[in-house]
Amino acid sequence: MIKVSASQIRELRDKTGAPVMRAKQVLEELKGDMKKAEMLLQKEGFEKVEKRAGRATTAGILATYTHHNQKVVGVVELFCETDFVARNELFQELGKDLAMQVASMGDKDFEKQDFIKDPSKKVEDLIKEVIAKTGENSRIGRVFRVELGQPAKS
Repeated sequence: MIKVSASQIRELRDKTGAPVMRAKQVLEELKGDMKKAEMLLQKEGFEKVEKRAGRATTAGILATYTHHNQKVVGVVELFCETDFVARNELFQELGKDLAMQVASMGDKDFEKQDFIKDPSKKVEDLIKEVIAKTGENSRIGRVFRVELGQPAKS
């Protein structure tokens, strides 16, 4: 069996949110192949996402992004199961990214949009990644974009 370093385990854990021992086990089984290990753990994480889908999401945050010209604002209501996760840096960063997304791309078909920071992912994929890493169900609530001088939607 191959010996894997603590830095490899830490890197894989940071990317996937997998427990330390599981990350170590997968790296050893795959002879240190980081790419394959990441794909396997992401697949396992997404399978866990399916199981969490029915859980109640009563905590969360309102995330906002104001464009540098201060004429466009994106607002996203982002829910999770507990306040603990709502205060988590990963969850907070997701909120900021989603608010920037809606300010840039609008709110139509929001979850199906390509993510502006990484077009290889959809917005819904970002949510699934956070669910896999935090171990809690998360979902998007209301989403809207406000632009100075534009009439409000009804």
